[in-house]
Amino acid sequence: MSNIHYLEIPANFSFEHTIRSHGWSSLPPFEIDEANESLSYVFKAGELECEPVSATIRREAERLKIECESTNIDKEKLLRGVRHMLRLDDDMDDFYEIISKEPALGWVSTANAGRMLRSPTVFEDLVKTLCTTNCSWGATTKMVTNLVEKLGEISPSGKRAFPTAEALSSVSVEFFRQEIRAGYRSAYFAEMACLIASDKLDPETWLHSELPTAELRKEIKKVKGFGDYAADNLLKLLGRYDGLALDSWLRAGFYKKHNREKVCADLKIEKHYKKFGKWKGLAMWCDMTEKWFEEEVVIPNAHSNSNNPQ
Repeated sequence: MSNIHYLEIPANFSFEHTIRSHGWSSLPPFEIDEANESLSYVFKAGELECEPVSATIRREAERLKIECESTNIDKEKLLRGVRHMLRLDDDMDDFYEIISKEPALGWVSTANAGRMLRSPTVFEDLVKTLCTTNCSWGATTKMVTNLVEKLGEISPSGKRAFPTAEALSSVSVEFFRQEIRAGYRSAYFAEMACLIASDKLDPETWLHSELPTAELRKEIKKVKGFGDYAADNLLKLLGRYDGLALDSWLRAGFYKKHNREKVCADLKIEKHYKKFGKWKGLAMWCDMTEKWFEEEVVIPNAHSNSNNPQ
């Protein structure tokens, strides 16, 4: 059995823009390799029904080449996981049609940008999102790295996967505080992990929920630590872009680009992107990250915010 697999990609897909779409690719178990233009990820044992496996993804002509460190995997689950992470099944046509009518954002459809990298599970994105609240990107990176290094399963190459809910539920609030350096989030992590591990909360159902976005936002905000910013950020990873997920980084970018570097009310920001309708959150994200690609910035330090997590 081969450890190399291939995946066809849609015509309007940019591997480069997707893996650099936001800071997730710099958070373990993701790892970006600039020299080889590749993205690696360590899948958990349960995700591929085998031992934890590191897989490296790179574009090869009009398909993706996925090389695993082991042949003992469920190929279909592997390919499904990669499709999910890179948003290959997202229908971007409506977004591209709307965005192409805005001269300043025409580059988005031309470059086939807009797909936001996400983790294989909503659970991982939920935990990582909580790690972005009320702190610098450096603190976020430290928390996620600690979670992976101290609680993640080890692959044959020695790399670690993102921990399971069961692993997180097995440690104390004090462990989160002292070992993960999670601060006020420690109790939130402990409670969230216990709810998910005991099947009292299943964030994976949010991915295909038929609830209107406003109602789904309310469900997400029931998780302790999730306020408007965190809920809207997670919603973008679920494919819902109704909210702007405003944090200090996005606000500062808007002030600089559209308001002569002067602070303004959030209502003015909302009004600016209102014309993009259900895509306004994605339109703002693309607007604020345009220079990442112009200046060839690899993994920008975004998501530092000062929102109230409640």
